[in-house]
Amino acid sequence: MRRAIIVLTVLLITGIVYLNHHSTPENRTLTLSGSTMGTTYHLKIEVPSGMDLSADALSMRIKGSLDQVDHLMSTYKPDSEVSQFNQLPINQWLTISQPTFHVIDAAIHYSQLSNGAFDITVGKLVNLWGFGPTINASLVPDPKTIQSLQQKIGYSHLQLQNSPPSLKKTSEDIYLDLSAIAKGYAVDAVATVLDLSDLHNYMVEIGGEIRTSGSKLNGSPWSIGIESPLIDQHSIQKVLHLNNVAMATSGDYRNYFEHDGKRFSHTIDPRTGYPITHKLASVTVIAPTCMDADALATTIMVMGPEEGMTFAEENHLPIFMIIKNHQGFIEQSSTTFTPFLKK
Repeated sequence: MRRAIIVLTVLLITGIVYLNHHSTPENRTLTLSGSTMGTTYHLKIEVPSGMDLSADALSMRIKGSLDQVDHLMSTYKPDSEVSQFNQLPINQWLTISQPTFHVIDAAIHYSQLSNGAFDITVGKLVNLWGFGPTINASLVPDPKTIQSLQQKIGYSHLQLQNSPPSLKKTSEDIYLDLSAIAKGYAVDAVATVLDLSDLHNYMVEIGGEIRTSGSKLNGSPWSIGIESPLIDQHSIQKVLHLNNVAMATSGDYRNYFEHDGKRFSHTIDPRTGYPITHKLASVTVIAPTCMDADALATTIMVMGPEEGMTFAEENHLPIFMIIKNHQGFIEQSSTTFTPFLKK
């Protein structure tokens, strides 16, 4: 669940951020928005006084950066590098771009760090449960099919080499799905475009993944709201102050299906092959980059409240959990999360 973040400014008031092509000396906040990767993006940029900035040219550079990530890493585009790899026979190297190499290398790192709770090779399991590109989540797969497939996948079946950047698989059932990390990387890619344009005070949001830099015009940090997990309404659970960090939230309270009275989450535990069954409704992670925050949020969502909090404390991760109980929801946060709470 990637729309679990509410940007507290224009987004909160109107539900959208409009495209502003003309900033003035009286209003140097530039807002840009659009569609990408099956979702939307919103930017708020504080433009330095006196800067001769073409909003149209900047918007085109941002769109080009997003289109590149989508073209490389989408499972919905048959000519993307990820799709080409998924169609490739086993033990055959595919030369890939540096961005794709970087994202997959980071994904393998988080797989190793989490002992397999994060795994980008679960695509066929996700598809089997009906949560893939062709959504058909209504029936529980056969347990023998789940067990057989679960034994044939895993990040250990991926191999990377640096020169040239290349990737191969050692199991024919490996199907890459970068949805738990690529969107965060896309946020970072937009941030790079802004930094190279000498714009250092901004908030970038893509499908609920956020990265901030500097501050707002008045010098205050960016205020970001974490959405409450109440299904029938959109309200704010907690407000954070962010400065030069990224944030991602993962949750299971809107994406699921029910079968014979039992609820099945869209979040699959790669270690078991089954949807998660614990009481963690959502987790928010703060990290230096959005790619890191994205991957870590999924990792902890898979782990659940107890294992996830232990993992966060051991790795000094600022996280905020909303946990279901018999009375509703309770909050828990790690030791390093407190500084980000709005005073």
